[in-house]
Amino acid sequence: MRYEIVGEPLPVVTCHVNPGETLITERGSMSWMSPNMKMETSTNGGIGKALGRMFSGDSLFQNRYTAIGGEGMIAFASSFPGSIRALEIGPGNNMIVQKSSFLASEASVELSLHFQKKLGAGLFGGEGFIMQKLSGHGIVFIEIDGYAMEYTLQPGQQMVVDTGYLAAMTESCSMEIHTVPGLKNMFFGGEGIFNTVVTGPGKIILQTMPVISVANTLIPFLPTSSK
Repeated sequence: MRYEIVGEPLPVVTCHVNPGETLITERGSMSWMSPNMKMETSTNGGIGKALGRMFSGDSLFQNRYTAIGGEGMIAFASSFPGSIRALEIGPGNNMIVQKSSFLASEASVELSLHFQKKLGAGLFGGEGFIMQKLSGHGIVFIEIDGYAMEYTLQPGQQMVVDTGYLAAMTESCSMEIHTVPGLKNMFFGGEGIFNTVVTGPGKIILQTMPVISVANTLIPFLPTSSK
């Protein structure tokens, strides 16, 4: 497979697929494709895995697109202004990503549930108690809200991240929740009460425009219903 990502801040990834090669995607993610791309909808691994994907923020069914009779082309566009990143999944390089960030992947990549080991990280970290785990091997495309910043953390090195800004991390990283020190900082600093602390080793991807932050910014400007 060959691919190209163009068009930020409203990006699209165009994949050129070898004959017989299959890509998987969530329902409704395909934007355009060549006529020889055959679509098949399935639970892709059985009802157990399908339910797991549903609880992690994706749909119960997945679509499989296979190039028939020659090279095919298929494109997947981002659903929100931001970035599309291609990740190489393989042994020792599983990725943990935010819910609903999965866009498409080679068929050899597996999407499953990932539970935060510490309850506090799930309840207060903004990334959610349930995230998505990408394993297997191959290329996967994920959506990032806004611009993507990548950092490589050394063993024991930490990054303090505000709620919702953590988009992805390698499975070797860990995350926990720390309270903002000082009551005045908590209630008048404007940064909230909790921060997510990610500890290496591993790579992290941060995003500059979380959907939840955009929604909170727009709330004061939305019309209110009157009786």
